[in-house]
Amino acid sequence: MEDINWYGTYSLTLREVKRFLRVYHQTLITPAVSALIFLAVFALAVGARKHEINGIKFINFMGYGLIIMSIVQNAFGNSSSSLIMSKIIGYISDILTPPLGSKEIIIAFTLGAVLRGLMVGIIVTISLMPFVEFTLYYPLLLAFYTLASCMLLGKLGILSGMIANSFDQHSAITSYLITPLSFLSGTFYSVKDLPQILQQINLLNPFFYMIDGFRYCLTNKADGNIILGIVFLITSNIVMYFVLENLIDKGWRIKG
Repeated sequence: MEDINWYGTYSLTLREVKRFLRVYHQTLITPAVSALIFLAVFALAVGARKHEINGIKFINFMGYGLIIMSIVQNAFGNSSSSLIMSKIIGYISDILTPPLGSKEIIIAFTLGAVLRGLMVGIIVTISLMPFVEFTLYYPLLLAFYTLASCMLLGKLGILSGMIANSFDQHSAITSYLITPLSFLSGTFYSVKDLPQILQQINLLNPFFYMIDGFRYCLTNKADGNIILGIVFLITSNIVMYFVLENLIDKGWRIKG
């Protein structure tokens, strides 16, 4: 196995972090505002009629879902938008030039996505604290779900950035794939309330395992199998790494 150029990986990761910090009001503050708006609207529209879901206060149930959804969506958005921008302005040729290889590119873009996701998570959590109650049952498991979810969506963002050649194409991928999967995963409701066929389909939805596992760490209650969720996230991350490594080595949709 080839050695990893850690200095090159660090430099590319630092570039990714500086990129989203330059527009922090868009990349870090806006997700918190959006989460507050979602919480307010659903709390007023639904919370008055449905006080609890699975024995959890509705506002808490939804708040936990909004936190992890904000984290993973921003992790996805960071790596995908960065790669698309690199392709549009021609910077991608510099990234693909040695001494950077597929391993360094995957690690750096994924780390950038993870760091943005974590920052967004902290800010969203702080913004929801006046309205949502927090009890931490499984801190190590919470760390695992947060990091594994960020890593998986960061890798999916890289794949999306490779597929799309414009922000319009990227928006289509987000609208037709990422958004439906996130909204069908139980952010605003228990998946047990869905028809049986949709419950079975959700077993293939990575967002379901992320949100359900994250919420479990804060409530000690889950809609799905926690062990299955852990295995799913680990397996998905490993598979996505090797898929990306193979595609980048071939220069698929990133080399002219």
